[in-house]
This record gives sequence, C-alpha cells and structure tokens, in this order.
Amino acid sequence: MKTITIGEIPIIRVEEMHGPIMPPDVFFPTVPADAWTNHTEFVPDHIDAEATLVEVAMQTWVLRSKDKTILIDTGVGNDKARPAVDVWDHNSIDFLGALSRAGVNAADVDIVVNTHLHVDHVGWNTFLRDGEWHPTFPNATYLVNRLDFEFWNPAGNDTITGSVNENVYEDSVAPVHQAGQIQLWEGTHAIDDAITLQSAPGHTPGHSVVLLESGGQSALFAADLIHSPIQIPHHEHNSCFCLDAAAAAASRRNSFDWAIDHDALVLPAHISGHGAFRVARAGGGYAIQAWAEFDRL
Repeated sequence: MKTITIGEIPIIRVEEMHGPIMPPDVFFPTVPADAWTNHTEFVPDHIDAEATLVEVAMQTWVLRSKDKTILIDTGVGNDKARPAVDVWDHNSIDFLGALSRAGVNAADVDIVVNTHLHVDHVGWNTFLRDGEWHPTFPNATYLVNRLDFEFWNPAGNDTITGSVNENVYEDSVAPVHQAGQIQLWEGTHAIDDAITLQSAPGHTPGHSVVLLESGGQSALFAADLIHSPIQIPHHEHNSCFCLDAAAAAASRRNSFDWAIDHDALVLPAHISGHGAFRVARAGGGYAIQAWAEFDRL
C-alpha cells in the first residue's frame, strides 16, 4: 500500500472492494450518453469500453495526525442484510485484514469519520458477534453530522424501508450510539489544527467533507461529492443517490474551487484507478490536472 504524505500527515488508501456497479444512465441520469464516449481516458478504470457499467471502489482513507489514527468512512461491512444490493448482502470480506496490513489494528483507531450515513460509508462501524452488533473500533470516537443522524433514523423517516439504506441505521449506527461512542457535530468541526470537517450538503442533508492543511500542503476528502471523474468536466450533474440536486451541485463547485485555490489533492470515496486527483479550472468548468500516485485498483 502506497502512502502519500500531505505536509506532516501520511494518508493510506485501504480498499474494501472495487468493480462495476451500475449502468451510467442509471447512476448519472442527466449525463449525456456521448459524454462517456467522448472521455475514453476513463476506460477501463472508471467505465468499461462499451460504456455499459460504471466502475467504482469502496475504500477507507487512513490518516495519522497528532498521534491519532483517523479513518474516513468504513465501507459496506460484513454479515449485513442489504436486500436492495445483492453484492453487498451478507458480505464476507477481509477488510480488517487489509487495515492490519496497513498497520492499523481496530483497537488502535482513535477517530472514525462518517462523512454521511449511507450504506457504503458506515458498514464497518460495527461487526457481528453472538448475534449482536458491536462497535468495530472499541476505543474510537465516531464523528457523525447531526443532520444525517436525525434524517436516517427510521423512527422519523418512513422512506428508508426498501431503499439501499434499509437496516443501516439499526445495524451500523444505533449500536455505536448506544455504546456512547458517537459525537454529533454541525457546520464545522475541528479534529485538530490540521483537520476540519465541513458540511457539504446535497448528497444527503448532513453530507460532509474533510479538509486537511499541513505544512503548506492541502487535501480535500470529498466523500460523495463525486462518484466518477465524469463529474469533473460535467460538474453540474449528480448521481441518482443525491437527495437535493441543486445543493449537491453547489457543494461540488464550492469544494472544487477550494481545492484549486489551495492546490489540494482531492480524495473522493469511490474513485477507482488511482483514486485521487488534482483539479484545475478549464473553459468555465473543471478538468483533471493530474492523478495521484496511489497504485491503481
């Protein structure tokens, strides 16, 4: 696993899984079909040669800052009932082994950042033991945006049953809350003098990003601001999972502008291939300036 260092803070990419997920016209309903064929540079890391399936990754970013081990998002998880997505239903993946090979043991994690509470960002929050869900990282504080915590609580949201987020609050959020390990925040939240959480709503009400500034260098952990690099030259288009289209597009623009102004590396949650990039302004929009040096998935 390759480590990239921003200032004084090393970043490791830990993969849970990657591969094809869904057709582009389903995933990105408003992106013109010819946009994919016009961007052959996205083959094969981000879409297949026939432009029939989008490729994505499920991955966790590991940071070490101020003697703290920090995880950003925790993937899909194991043993969980996910009736809406067959390939995520009752998984058995050696993600904890991958973390261990990256030098991270579960008991050593200090902070878990859930950028939002979608199914593929909270799965390893918990694990199954003796028929009950327990926090995977027993000594960690789990940072959760209050708006998402309240929105995804099925007690107040009757649209979750039958959706991709069915069972997620019950098996991956509530057990951590009951253990007293969730810290709720709103607006912005400083982890330390180098790392700040910032609300970037639209994809979900409490969707957030992580800003890193250390030693004159910067990074933006962009979560689900984008799901594919097609959303860089076509920044106005959202995924089918974005709940507020206008807010999601605005958050994407604002974050890209911040990344450009700070010459920041952009690290989304689901980009396969090299996983991260630098962005530049181009023709009134945006373009990839360069890919990161992470090994290709």
